[in-house]
Amino acid sequence: MKTIPWNLDISYAPMMPKDQQGVQNNPLLPGYAFDAFLVSGLTPIEQGSVLDFTIDRPLGMKGYIINLTTRGKGYIYTGAQELTVEPGDLLLFPPNTIHHYRRADDSDSWYHRWVYFRPRAYWADWLKWPNTRDHIGLMTLPDAATRQEFDDLFQEIEQRHKEIRPMSEQLAMNRLEQLLIRCYEQHAQANQAPMDPRILQACQILSESLSTEISIEELAERVFLSPSRLSHLFRSHVGVSIVRWREDQRVIRAKLLLQTTPMPIAVVGQQVGYDDQLYFSRVFRKRVGLSPSEYRKTTHHFCN
Repeated sequence: MKTIPWNLDISYAPMMPKDQQGVQNNPLLPGYAFDAFLVSGLTPIEQGSVLDFTIDRPLGMKGYIINLTTRGKGYIYTGAQELTVEPGDLLLFPPNTIHHYRRADDSDSWYHRWVYFRPRAYWADWLKWPNTRDHIGLMTLPDAATRQEFDDLFQEIEQRHKEIRPMSEQLAMNRLEQLLIRCYEQHAQANQAPMDPRILQACQILSESLSTEISIEELAERVFLSPSRLSHLFRSHVGVSIVRWREDQRVIRAKLLLQTTPMPIAVVGQQVGYDDQLYFSRVFRKRVGLSPSEYRKTTHHFCN
């Protein structure tokens, strides 16, 4: 990866027509909300094509993005640093990290594979890349064989996620976990300090009690930290607040119950800590983009 001069007008290509509900369903085009736990794909940018525009994210994203250049060259602007990426360059964008990117002027194409995701708690150590620029993780894969291995993993994540089967998202997440472990191995991070055991304990407590409410004060007392210190360490290690992480875990658990059991929706909500079915449905729709009943129907498994 090389530092480059930066001189561009950050602008979007014209918006493409939205569907009848006014939602942009193509993640390669502006306006897509990324209200999901995992989205993946290949962005094949050719000079002058409909995708040949600048992605502008001054506030970053809600989740992480891992990005692999497979062909051509791209420009990345991080707010204070400018980079050029070429085949074999891997980037990790943490949540809320400013970034803009586009095809490089001296290249007629830029193809990059990517996965947007919200991580599992125990992935935290694998997401601390030692080489960073303005919080963005940087890595260059060492040889053609490794590049092909990583390219294959990106393709498997996308293929698994697109399969029409009840556990497709979980299978895609498992492939993503494999990809992150391989990144960890490439960094040779074994000597880095692991996640604070008190934060791991807090995650375990929350995971085991999704159906009940635990205040931050109570949680802090159980892991022998002050509430403010727990909140600070949790965000530092996990990347999101305690409240946001617990909501993520509740929605993940609800999705699994909706996919794999005939349990009534109200009971599913209670199992993950929402006694009010209406509120549960509102939270679920906000995070998943579908109501619980709509989501259950899309799994082609158990339905009411």
